[in-house]
Amino acid sequence: MSPETIDLGTGLVRATKERANDVGDITADAFREDPFNRWLFGRADGMANAFRALARHVYCPRGLAYTLYDAGAAMWMMPGGDLEPPLAAKPALLWAIMGKSSRGAYARANRAMSAMEKAHPTMPHVYLFTIGVRRAQRGKGLGRKLIAPVLTACDREGLPAYLENSNPANRGFYGSCGFERIGMIEAEAGAPPLEAMLRQPRAL
Repeated sequence: MSPETIDLGTGLVRATKERANDVGDITADAFREDPFNRWLFGRADGMANAFRALARHVYCPRGLAYTLYDAGAAMWMMPGGDLEPPLAAKPALLWAIMGKSSRGAYARANRAMSAMEKAHPTMPHVYLFTIGVRRAQRGKGLGRKLIAPVLTACDREGLPAYLENSNPANRGFYGSCGFERIGMIEAEAGAPPLEAMLRQPRAL
């Protein structure tokens, strides 16, 4: 499955590298109260910087990143996609995390990424890195509109989808979309856990 085969539908616009900041800013606003990301970055500015950098260097050029007007955004990676930032972009990513985050954020990020990599499924799957709706736009069904096109494509192609839920408040939403818990991930003792969730494709 490639991003080009996914019909995003009305209102959803694929983001190029030039619009990576839009994806990062929307995502950071949506994740501002997220327990795991608050622990990881410590400050909202650091969160925004990191999401912008990851959108620019990984998810816009290699995966599928898109926005729903200025209200929501999502970042996905297709089966076999490379989640590792390119070597040339690592200094920028390092600065993005360290420049505006609280002390120790880069070390926490490395531990978190290591734990996430160990838990990541090995079979072909579509990976949902982030999905979020701005806090002022919640309660309008926009999350379901954001997630639906890729899940529909997963069902068509017979592919599972995987995510790490970083906020217990979102468990019901993901469950209603067909995701089930397959494990818990702890970056370190005392860190808010991530919930590894997998969705098997549905028959169309």
